[in-house]
Amino acid sequence: MRRMFLNGTAMSGQKDHGAVAGATFLGPARTAPHYRFFAVRDEFPGLFPVASGGLSIVGELYELSEEMLYESLMPQEPRELELGAIELDNGDIVNAMILQPERLTPGDKVVDIADLGGFRAYQAHLAANASRDERLGLA
Repeated sequence: MRRMFLNGTAMSGQKDHGAVAGATFLGPARTAPHYRFFAVRDEFPGLFPVASGGLSIVGELYELSEEMLYESLMPQEPRELELGAIELDNGDIVNAMILQPERLTPGDKVVDIADLGGFRAYQAHLAANASRDERLGLA
């Protein structure tokens, strides 16, 4: 069994949550403040460890089998992410998907969203701004 920190599209209520159907939800979790957090093409987020300037990122902690990890979750992960280990705010070391910048395509939209604290906050930000032209009377 593995403890896996999810912070993007496999979290509850997100489009890829079915990949961890049957996993045990251990509760909400936060990383230690050693990471920046990036949205890639507004499609998925990626954690990136930093030596300084890091923040704590919100996510969910699950316990899942090796089979579920490698046969269900990993195949749906974007190629820009790789399985690694991170530190939670309580000091525990768990698995998570880590952004691999060298796998980004030149010209990809990559936004540092660490100050927002999590992917759901970024999605809410995008949704709030989707209707800005209408609110400004430009639509």
